Amino acid sequence: MSTLKRLEGRTALVTGGSRGIGRGIAERLGRDGARVGVHYGSNEVAAKEVVAAIAAAGGSAFTLGQELSAPGAAEALWEEFDRHADGLDILVNNAGIGASEPFESIGEDDFDRLFAVNVRAPFFLAQQGARRLRDGGRIINISTGLAHAAAMPELIAYAMSKGALEVFTRDLSKTLGPRGITVNSVAPGIVDTDVNASWLRASDEAWAGAAALSALGRVGTPQDIADVVAFVASDDARWVTGHWIDATGGSLS
Repeated sequence: MSTLKRLEGRTALVTGGSRGIGRGIAERLGRDGARVGVHYGSNEVAAKEVVAAIAAAGGSAFTLGQELSAPGAAEALWEEFDRHADGLDILVNNAGIGASEPFESIGEDDFDRLFAVNVRAPFFLAQQGARRLRDGGRIINISTGLAHAAAMPELIAYAMSKGALEVFTRDLSKTLGPRGITVNSVAPGIVDTDVNASWLRASDEAWAGAAALSALGRVGTPQDIADVVAFVASDDARWVTGHWIDATGGSLS
């Protein structure tokens, strides 16, 4: 566990910060000294638990609630953020939803909601957040190893949405680079979260199969991803931008 306060004096916003990977990221940035806005879509209780955990560790945090699939969600979220902070240093676009359906079964409503949360929300959060982001700041988009993995047809729509996020990351780094703002994506592999629990913990065989995909022979944890994000958010990563960072534990090797 890090004891360095290398983000002291900085303000971060983590979307989807109330559980799973987002919670791990929010708590790690809090330990590193950042004041953290913990966004949630529907579970305010869980978000308040994260804020309490950050405070218990000596940090500072606040909650922000907004359903990111709704039109105008980015503007509404930033308006709420402005009531808590007068500027931003780190934006982590972590909130996302998945879809595991055959190509021929995906409906337009599900497709539109998937892209609204996974693509539209990060785009407009970054666009409107750029006015608040201080020079030298960080934008970190949470992607997936699936964007670079072998084809998995049952995840086609989800992988498409994250592929769009990768293009956005690369191009936005050129747009904001003159201000010293870095833009990167961090791509997890299989991580032990409540979202994955239904299949990952269904049997010892499922767990072992997932662990075997990693070169390190285990399933990832939210902390594994949070520590990579903490590096990208720090001054140590000032020369890394427009990059896709493989955080799959060697699953793509």
